[in-house]
Amino acid sequence: MASKKFLELQEFTVDQLIAELEATQNDYQAMQMDHAVKGLDNPLELREMRRDIARIKTEIRRRQLAEMSPEQLAKRSKIRERRRRNK
Repeated sequence: MASKKFLELQEFTVDQLIAELEATQNDYQAMQMDHAVKGLDNPLELREMRRDIARIKTEIRRRQLAEMSPEQLAKRSKIRERRRRNK
């Protein structure tokens, strides 16, 4: 399976990204099961799948942040600052 690169993901709509995320997560779970039962020819495919899932989630979150209003972003910054201080 080919990995999803950042530039490819930018062309997708949010709905397509969510569908791709679900499909990739399902494929990952199936690959994990296959690897546990009989082993994979190339176990590094699991790592690449995890990274694909992370890329898709990152793109979804990037778009969520881009849609936020300045007030929402300011509130988010305050929450993040509070968490940083409490560590």
